[in-house]
Amino acid sequence: MKITAFTNNCGVLIEEIDLANLTDSDFESLQQAFVEHGLLFFRDQSLSPKQHKSLANKFGDIVVNKIFKTLEGFPEIAVVSKEKQQTTNIGGGWHTDHSYDEEPAMASILVARELPSSGGATKFANMYAAYEGLSEGLKSTLSLITAKHSNEHLYGKGGYFSNTDLSDKLAENVQVSSAMHPVIVIHPESHKPVLYVNKAHTIGFDNWHDDEAFALLNFLYEHGSKPEYTCEFDWQPGSVAIWDNRSTWHFANNDYQGEMRTLHRITIKGSSLAGPVCG
Repeated sequence: MKITAFTNNCGVLIEEIDLANLTDSDFESLQQAFVEHGLLFFRDQSLSPKQHKSLANKFGDIVVNKIFKTLEGFPEIAVVSKEKQQTTNIGGGWHTDHSYDEEPAMASILVARELPSSGGATKFANMYAAYEGLSEGLKSTLSLITAKHSNEHLYGKGGYFSNTDLSDKLAENVQVSSAMHPVIVIHPESHKPVLYVNKAHTIGFDNWHDDEAFALLNFLYEHGSKPEYTCEFDWQPGSVAIWDNRSTWHFANNDYQGEMRTLHRITIKGSSLAGPVCG
């Protein structure tokens, strides 16, 4: 297995590995790379839906998606798709998956299925690096703050997606949820501090006025999306990405109007998150 940096601060490319036929040793090395880097890219893979599910099960229990429609016969696989005639896309803003759950998702595994002739890349951001780039004073302040996360404004009744041309991609019985998490969490596996807010799902701070919270949140969003913390993955046939939802953001580019793009996503269950004060 060959591991090389994708960019200086964002992800690694893993080659000379077959995700459909992992040995125990292969997976042990893969898991170590996941904890260390948080963002793994692969090329030239051939994963059937069954093999996609099998790979996910090696990492842990699967979170059954309750937001978007799923692949027929595979309720564990969310279909992340945009039709030729649609103008809105799924994931077209900086976010991390399932931060609105009491036990946020550990990982997501995204597999390319149908791609446009150009465009449709996904940007990622390293929240370990973003945390390290903050001043010691701001790190100290943020370590005392708890943030509110929710998906109701996006997927709930009258929410953003219900008023777009992607409304037909939502599950029939969408389940919305909300949760509270520390702004700075101690990663459960790496034990390193990481910035844990995201633009799509963080809706405020506990015991702060909204205008105060969003002034600071908007600063953090601008900070976290600086070029030195981000990278862009160009999807190709056979491409796979595995990322840690506790330590990364991602953003699906919407620059392929008039063409189809379909990827399959499985999300893997995580655990509750603790901050540096209580952790």
